[in-house]
Amino acid sequence: MLYQIVSFLLDVAAGLLCGACLLRIYMQWQRIGFGNPVGRLVFALSDWMVLPLRRLLPAKGRWDWASLVAAGLVELAQYVLLWLVLGAGAGWAWLPWLALLGLVRVAITGTIGLLIVYAVMSWVQARSPIADVIARLCEPLLRPVRRVLPTLGGIDLSPLVLLVLLQIAMMVLAQWQVALLLP
Repeated sequence: MLYQIVSFLLDVAAGLLCGACLLRIYMQWQRIGFGNPVGRLVFALSDWMVLPLRRLLPAKGRWDWASLVAAGLVELAQYVLLWLVLGAGAGWAWLPWLALLGLVRVAITGTIGLLIVYAVMSWVQARSPIADVIARLCEPLLRPVRRVLPTLGGIDLSPLVLLVLLQIAMMVLAQWQVALLLP
């Protein structure tokens, strides 16, 4: 039971910090300003990790390498701590791979969260700075699905289709993580 509690708390904390770093990268890549409430939250959560790393790893073009490394280090720290709680003797060599899969898992989970918020806000026609940022973050992800799947009866099913595809990706990732942990 202790492992489950520690695992849950580490997953929440690491997911929040890693997600903020990944959202920082994505917002910069999409050229979305950080003067909005979402951007201020991302900066508040990630500046303490990213700014020191930025001295070593400056941004190249639209890629913020310091934020990516910070996200990876957070995930690696999470798996190292879980490994220590388990008292596992062997298997430490797989920790970087587990951290990489955890990083992808956080990215997919964050995308799922954004899509759900986007869908709900589209139903209630919320007009706020946050709704605009969420729409600007989700539209590039939905565009390829919309090219393949037309609206049916005036209803856009692209968020639902993308959510299903992301859930399948999560299942595949979970299987890979289990395969790494249980050889």
